[in-house]
Amino acid sequence: MDPSRIREKIGRFRILVIGRENAGKTTILERVCNTRDNPEIYNSAGEKVGITMLVSRCALTSGHELMYSQRGEHDIENEMVFQSNPGFVFHDSCRFKTGSTSKFEMVKAFIASRSKETSITKQLHAIW
Repeated sequence: MDPSRIREKIGRFRILVIGRENAGKTTILERVCNTRDNPEIYNSAGEKVGITMLVSRCALTSGHELMYSQRGEHDIENEMVFQSNPGFVFHDSCRFKTGSTSKFEMVKAFIASRSKETSITKQLHAIW
């Protein structure tokens, strides 16, 4: 299939980024997306997460702080989009620590649920 037809069918590529806490995941994404700006964060309902709603932070090695979800816990369902490259949606496994069984199970469940999605736009297209 022609790459332009794939892009047209999928719309945006959805990528799960997995790595240790403070490993520089977002810094790499900034480089890939050619930006120094923080990404915009959207919840699972597609609503932009506003500053007043946020209470949890994930410190990043780039010196930025990316604010995540309510209730003090990161939500892997949140979508991270860089305005410089809106054709990609990133899901971050922030606070994924070696040996953390609960976080590992959360990531596995997220991958499993996305693999069962009937809409190609909601499926994961890559895990990095």
